[in-house]
Amino acid sequence: MKSFLSAGVLVLALATAGLLTSTTGPADTAAAASASHHEAVTTVSDNSNIVKQYAFRAAMRELWEDHVVWTRQVIVAIIAGTPDTDAALTRLLRNQADIGNAIKPFYGDAAGAQLTTLLREHIVIAGTLLTTAKSGDADAFAAAKTEWYRNGDDIARFLASANPNWPLADMQAAMNAHLDTTLAEAVARLTGDWNADVAAYDAVHQHILHMADALSDGIIAQFPAAFAKTK
Repeated sequence: MKSFLSAGVLVLALATAGLLTSTTGPADTAAAASASHHEAVTTVSDNSNIVKQYAFRAAMRELWEDHVVWTRQVIVAIIAGTPDTDAALTRLLRNQADIGNAIKPFYGDAAGAQLTTLLREHIVIAGTLLTTAKSGDADAFAAAKTEWYRNGDDIARFLASANPNWPLADMQAAMNAHLDTTLAEAVARLTGDWNADVAAYDAVHQHILHMADALSDGIIAQFPAAFAKTK
C-alpha cells in the first residue's frame, strides 16, 4: 500500500515539476501529466479503503514513535540531571493517553482508559528503574525491573484479550522486546557507551514501528467495516 501511494505521488510530483522527459511537445507533455493526475485520483478514489488503512497505519506509527522518542528524551534528561526532565515526562505521559484514546473508537472508553492506565504505569516504573540504576541501588533496581516486566505482561494480556488477531504469545514477545531494547538503551546511556546508545535506540525505533504495524493490522482485520470503501 505504501509503495503504491508513494509511487503515485512521485509520478505526480515529477510530472508537475516537468522532470519526466518525453519526445513529445509541451502540449503533449501537459496532456500526459493531466491524464496521469486523473488516473491517480481515480485510482485512489476507487480504493478509498486503501487510503483509510494507510492513514490509520501512519497515525498508529506516529503514536508509538512519540512513545519511544519521548522515552528517550526522559532517559537522557534523568541520567544527565537536566531541568527539562519534568517537561519531557509530562509530554511522555500525555502520549499514553493519546494511545488509549486511539483505541476507544474500536473498543470503547473503558478499554481505552484501561490501556492508558497500564501505559502510564509502564512509564512510572521505568522512571524508578532509571533513578535506581543511576543511584546504584541494586536491590531497588531489581525490584523495579521485575515490576516493569510484570506490567509489560499485563499490557500484552490486555491486548490479546481485546483482539483475536493479537495472540498472547505474540503480544508478550513484542512487549518483552520493547522492554529489552529500551533497557539496553538506558544502560548504554548510563555507562556512556555512545555507540551502543545509538545502536540501541535504532533497535528500539525499528521494533516499535513493527509493533505499531502489527497493532494496526489486527484492528483493520477485526473491524473491516471501519476501513471499507466509501460508497
